[in-house]
Amino acid sequence: MAAPAPLRQRRPRRFRERKDVLHDLDDGELIKRYRLDRAGIIFVTDLVRGPLTNPTGRNQALTLEMKIIVLLRYLATGKMQLCSMDDLGPSQQTVSRVITETLMALSSNAILTQFITFPITPHETQRKIVDFQQIAGFPGVIGAIDGTHVRISAPSEFEGEYVNRKGYHSINVQVIFDAKYKITDIVVKWPGSVHDARILNESSLNRVVFGRGMVPDGCHLLGDSGYPSKKWLLTPYLRPQPGPQSNYNSAHKITRSVVERGIGQLKRRFHVLHGEIRVQPPSKVCQIIKVCAMLHNICKDRNIYIPAAEDDEEEVDDPLPLQPPQPPAAQRPREGLLYRDEFADLHFRNDN
Repeated sequence: MAAPAPLRQRRPRRFRERKDVLHDLDDGELIKRYRLDRAGIIFVTDLVRGPLTNPTGRNQALTLEMKIIVLLRYLATGKMQLCSMDDLGPSQQTVSRVITETLMALSSNAILTQFITFPITPHETQRKIVDFQQIAGFPGVIGAIDGTHVRISAPSEFEGEYVNRKGYHSINVQVIFDAKYKITDIVVKWPGSVHDARILNESSLNRVVFGRGMVPDGCHLLGDSGYPSKKWLLTPYLRPQPGPQSNYNSAHKITRSVVERGIGQLKRRFHVLHGEIRVQPPSKVCQIIKVCAMLHNICKDRNIYIPAAEDDEEEVDDPLPLQPPQPPAAQRPREGLLYRDEFADLHFRNDN
């Protein structure tokens, strides 16, 4: 009778030693790698301490702070592999799972609405008006609106709807910035083929906030000529006449550039928005964009600077070519156009 084979001993698992980045790195290095300083990382961690605090029996389980740090590293670089190679310790599989969990928690409306809010009270709107008027003397502005495309990999469903006018797949994001480059409203759900004007028309901003008069009279957004002119949305003249219309256009261009610079700051702070986001489905990409917008506002609130890359300069968003202009004036509702004429004549006459 043959002797029984010896039992194979199980080799003990080896865990990579994890760096305690919160204590090993100074605030400057933390901002460079994760876009937040130590206090900011702890602040964001506290936001999800309830939803993400799940008891686990796993060896070497990631702390909640480390989960947030892994997500921040991904958003700052756009590269998941750096999260596991960056002395943080977790495997690629763990990184993917952690990013999914933290995105889900941080993108909840209960958290987002704490940091992204549109001004509707007289006190809030007046403060925005004063800030904008200091830029180029344009009165009555509470926000600058634009669309920006975030590149994504080809989705498995409705692939054609995500192809924009430049021929790549994207999410078309509607965003509003105030004069201090904070995001006051963001719409993240539309595929790249959808026109900016349609996104605005379908938004709660159009249907509820301005449509139902929630904002005080005399408050306006500034948008480019891809948007329809409305009493609350002022667009530039395509062929301005000398005098008030030309003066209006000059001030409009300078003031509206806030949104282009704001989008540039957002994408420079979180490089994941610069390249192609290779996660599926598109709804997860939308979570990434929302969380980046919220974190951008948190950085603004906490006066956290954008780390300078090599040869970095002030960046302005590089949008798609201007969308086809709205139909000729004769085919459009004239209320907004007439209001714009009156507004320009009232505020931008040479003798004012």
